[in-house]
Amino acid sequence: MSAVLDHPTGHVHDHHDDHHDHHAPTGWRRWVFATNHKDIGTLYLLFSFTMLMIGGILALCIRAELFQPGLQFFNPELFNQFTTMHGLIMVFGAIMPAFVGFANWMIPLQIGASDMAFARMNNFSFWLMIPAALTLVGSFFMPGGAPAAGWTLYAPLTLQMGPSMDAGIFAMHILGASSIMGSINIIVTILNMRAPGMTLMKMPMFAWTWLITAYLLIAVMPVLAGAITMTLTDRHFGTSFFTPSGGGDPVMYQHIFWFFGHPEVYIMILPAFGIISQIVPAFARKRLFGYASMVYATASIAILSFIVWAHHMFATGMPVTGQLFFMYATMLIAVPTGVKIFNWLATMWRGSMTFETPMLWAIGFIFVFTMGGFTGLICAMAPIDIQIQDTYYVVAHFHYVLVAGSLYALFAGVYYWGPKWTGVMYSETRGKIHFWGSLIFFNVTFFPMHFLGLAGMPRRYADYPMQFADFNALASIGAFGFGLMQVYFFIAVAIPMMRGKGAKAPQKPWEAAEGLEWEVPSPAPFHTFETPPKLDVTATRIIGDTSHAAH
Repeated sequence: MSAVLDHPTGHVHDHHDDHHDHHAPTGWRRWVFATNHKDIGTLYLLFSFTMLMIGGILALCIRAELFQPGLQFFNPELFNQFTTMHGLIMVFGAIMPAFVGFANWMIPLQIGASDMAFARMNNFSFWLMIPAALTLVGSFFMPGGAPAAGWTLYAPLTLQMGPSMDAGIFAMHILGASSIMGSINIIVTILNMRAPGMTLMKMPMFAWTWLITAYLLIAVMPVLAGAITMTLTDRHFGTSFFTPSGGGDPVMYQHIFWFFGHPEVYIMILPAFGIISQIVPAFARKRLFGYASMVYATASIAILSFIVWAHHMFATGMPVTGQLFFMYATMLIAVPTGVKIFNWLATMWRGSMTFETPMLWAIGFIFVFTMGGFTGLICAMAPIDIQIQDTYYVVAHFHYVLVAGSLYALFAGVYYWGPKWTGVMYSETRGKIHFWGSLIFFNVTFFPMHFLGLAGMPRRYADYPMQFADFNALASIGAFGFGLMQVYFFIAVAIPMMRGKGAKAPQKPWEAAEGLEWEVPSPAPFHTFETPPKLDVTATRIIGDTSHAAH
């Protein structure tokens, strides 16, 4: 390794005369002009946590209003703005950028690349998100308030909104462009910059899941762009794509949106599968069970995600033939997903497991994500779905998949790789408090919603009759507890790690962890793998002379 990071100043001391200046820039220039994959990954993670807090505040406003029947704090119009913006900010501002941050940090380290393929495009794709986020959040201050058509932005509501709708559409376009650039970068990096000897079927699962996710993003983001552009021309240029009076059809919007929206759901969960597939073997002290089947299952989920979009539309008067097709196709997705869960359980089976914080989050993920998957299968049954469509049952289902799915996996990844990023170990006690608090409050929040939905409480309503009061009060209390646990995480876990306070992390904090990322010192130097590591062709092991410890 030719460059070693002199922590914590960020200066790089070069040990070779044949290399030119490799000093890490300092001050604001380091971040504004960042082209280093680690710095850009850090920026993405900080941005996504900020958006998580903003989206969380909106969620707590929603739960405060629903704490008891009657209108307490907000009028229904503002309440609808909160629900719409909460969804948009969480999906496009929190979950997706967080996974891109992980991809930036970990993929070059995992495949032995010196950096991402297009370093300046990487910088651009991050900085595009800032004006997009400001435009999205700033729409609250426009005449008539923020968009209030639900995060799905269904016509005809979107055709009747004020100017903030145009701001929302503009922001979504910019975020989509950022996603596409990031995806191209990830694909080219993985396909062209792997260390010699690392075949595709020797890559870590996280790199595999992101490769497949990146192809999904490139395929579906333009579809969303098309749908919202048609909305824009309907609003301002006299077209009638979704206006029945001009021969258009609002249901067509739903078809186009969900053709994007369903693969989007898998865009938000596949990288989570990758993170869990890295953590479970490390703490079970066994190789991942069925690596090849995991790769094929991931690819199968991605392919099937394109043919199930209309299961969101069973209540639109679809012909029975269509209902049957989408019902069976949706149930089919349960097979590769079940393969993954089986593989994780088989990896843990008879392993010598320990339960450090990353493993707790991973097991919590498997447990709660499986519950979310089963409620999704229930929604896949057309006759049942027609009853529970647009009720709190659906809200419970997708929060079990997205919060206990994507978010839990993100926290698992932060605890697992955080010592490698920062060079300090987190406090195990505080990590466990964060985990157990989050797990309990999450279930207190969203489990009662299944019963509210089955009893018929519709979603996106600011008021409700008395019979729903008890479970709503319980859910609101849980939501405030869950929110406080994330603030606790930031203050008690994240800030001490970022400031370098804590026990120094060894190069390999988890004894059974595998992968090239554990072959570089902690914290990871500013420049890594300037000469690609040589891999043993029989296993993913570094051979040859490297300046740090090798196997």
